[in-house]
Amino acid sequence: MPIDKTKKIKDIVIAIFLVFLMVGGIYSAFWGPLRQFINAYSNSFYPTKTFSASAEGKVTVSPDIAKFDFSVISEGKDAKVLPDVNNKAMNAAIEFVKSNGVDGKDIQTTQYNLSPKYEYDEKTKKTSISGYALTQTVLVKVRDLAKVAEIVGGLPALGINQIGSISFEVDDQEKFLAQARTQAFEKARAKAQVMAAENGISMGNIVGFWESGIQPYYSSSVKSLGGMGGDESAATAPQIQPGTEEITVQVNVSYEIK
Repeated sequence: MPIDKTKKIKDIVIAIFLVFLMVGGIYSAFWGPLRQFINAYSNSFYPTKTFSASAEGKVTVSPDIAKFDFSVISEGKDAKVLPDVNNKAMNAAIEFVKSNGVDGKDIQTTQYNLSPKYEYDEKTKKTSISGYALTQTVLVKVRDLAKVAEIVGGLPALGINQIGSISFEVDDQEKFLAQARTQAFEKARAKAQVMAAENGISMGNIVGFWESGIQPYYSSSVKSLGGMGGDESAATAPQIQPGTEEITVQVNVSYEIK
């Protein structure tokens, strides 16, 4: 085969190869793996054109637990006898609380304090112990709110002479925070769609979101009932209303402008 003809064939083969290579490159750039790589690379940058929408989610909750403490405060001259008197009253009170459906795990002793009382003698210029004071305090968590008034009203007749403030709380706050959070994001998206439509733009993907202004449920309380003595007339159950509170979550969501 003549040399010129052989060279011509080689040139044709090379040209065909280059054409296929060019076609493959164009396909890859616009439809194939190269295009996917370019898209992925460009998407790694934060979009320069964005807008944000903020919203608040709010859930009204009713408390499902009540907490309060009660004490027996006893005074006397004999430190050996005093605990026996105090313990009898407290044990009877604890049994009464349990009989109203309160589990033992929700009853906690928070104070047991025996302290001397001092007296100063002007004649001898000396200080001596004149007696003792014993304070025993128990914290109670009541899960059946319908029982709170009955329990509080029945304690004084058993020797309980001090009842602390009653607080009302939500046992599982996170459940209601999640509800408020979902509501807030739904409102933010609806608000963003309206904003985009009114301004003639297309709303793209979410590029960022923030949560702020969380307002969890803080317990509300009834003022301390103070020293109640052991008067039988105090057995009348008080009216106790737990009320309601609001849990709020605020969110801010940023969207890409297409």
